[in-house]
Amino acid sequence: MAKISSQRLTLLSNHGHVLVCIANDPDIRLREIAERVGITNRSAFGIVDDLVRGEMIERVKVGRSNHYRVNPDASLRHDLVAGLTVNDLLGAVTDRVAVPA
Repeated sequence: MAKISSQRLTLLSNHGHVLVCIANDPDIRLREIAERVGITNRSAFGIVDDLVRGEMIERVKVGRSNHYRVNPDASLRHDLVAGLTVNDLLGAVTDRVAVPA
């Protein structure tokens, strides 16, 4: 059996990490998300788009920048976590629980 390096093992997907970044800083820039998560700017953009399409976040243009609002009531979609919300996830992994802005 192959041994997994504990430094490479993460429990959240990149989508989960991006969601946490946005919950912690609603005015975060894509470049900063990419740096914090360890992904490319293009990947960060795609993941943010996925989260918007999945109605887990809302993107609001403020001048030339974006502001994000987390939808705390959005349901997590996997069968293993049926019945849990974005707020439940964020409450479990961060000290900042999402609230509607």
